[in-house]
Amino acid sequence: MLNDVYYNPTKVIFGKGTDELVGQEVARYSKKVLLHYGSQSAVKSGLIGRVIRSLQKAGVEAFELGGVQANPRYALANEGIKICRENGIGFILAVGGGSVIDSAKAIAVGAVNEGDTWQRFYMQDTEVERALPVATVLTIPGAGSESSTGSVVSNDETCEKLACNSDLLRPVFSILNPELTYTVPAYHTAAGITDGIAHIFERYFTNTKAVDVSDRMCEGMVRSLMRYAPVVMNEPENYDARAEIMWACKLAHDNTVGVGREQDWGSHMIEHELSALYDVSHGAGLSVIFPAWMKVVYKKDIGRFLLFAIRMFDVEYRPEDPEWTIKQGIARLEEFFKSIGMPITLRELGIKDKTRFDEMAKAAADHSGGSVGSFAVLKEKDIREILEMAF
Repeated sequence: MLNDVYYNPTKVIFGKGTDELVGQEVARYSKKVLLHYGSQSAVKSGLIGRVIRSLQKAGVEAFELGGVQANPRYALANEGIKICRENGIGFILAVGGGSVIDSAKAIAVGAVNEGDTWQRFYMQDTEVERALPVATVLTIPGAGSESSTGSVVSNDETCEKLACNSDLLRPVFSILNPELTYTVPAYHTAAGITDGIAHIFERYFTNTKAVDVSDRMCEGMVRSLMRYAPVVMNEPENYDARAEIMWACKLAHDNTVGVGREQDWGSHMIEHELSALYDVSHGAGLSVIFPAWMKVVYKKDIGRFLLFAIRMFDVEYRPEDPEWTIKQGIARLEEFFKSIGMPITLRELGIKDKTRFDEMAKAAADHSGGSVGSFAVLKEKDIREILEMAF
């Protein structure tokens, strides 16, 4: 186990009806807030109205900016930056899933820093020294942005999807009410679950030895997510199942299971190029890329992949043919993804040819300094092989 620092100060307010507490929590920080959300469904459901009433009751003035879409766009974040600067807004409240929260974090950076936010903090990776505080009312679990340091945003002008990371972007509080996820469409629920599992995998596949405690945590969380996924598909208003998923997805990306471990993140970097060019759901992209990544890199550490297959999927161990066990584990992962409506090939995502594979492979490598990953260091040709495997 490696030396490490665990730091996650986000205040989590979990449970039924907790969204009603948002006003009193925001009032601790500012009397002016930018209320950032996605589609009109949040308005039609009554959630935005309840949030505004709670804010008003606490004496907080709300400025609204909706319209966040999957793979949040920098152009909309720029609008939010302008609103904050012009109105002296001191707080960003994101009501939605990972895309809304990531967009809110981009606004939080840009509102108090001069210059072009995309150039400075996403392209050049300038250290964030100031940002407005951010909080969330989570409606779609999976991305983990409700207590993470990261913001991932797409820029339509440059066809890029890049990240900005800072402890200053970790939400000061996050409200997690599983009831708010009842109306999330099945596809988006499945994509969120897939994203949560992928966050665990990025930490599980490590070169670090003697990490059995966090190994077991990773394995248990993946098994729980796979257990409750079909339950919520059939019973969307099963509170207990929704709560288990919401909590597991939070833990998957707050680094609880990453302490003391070298982490990989190669599959995420590859998927970012996929969704930047084709605007696919991040979770759906990961359900395609991760099994393909496994098929290409598993020989690097047969023992680690045997743990994956045996402990997560109960595959029989055949000492005379360990690769059979591993391949069965990967196949069962694909079967799980298919069972919840996720794709496992690029063609299922509507990508009919390989014309942009070279472009994606080069971009993924270039954006990460020439290679992606650490468990398996992948250069451009390796990334191209994974895309071929995923086709």
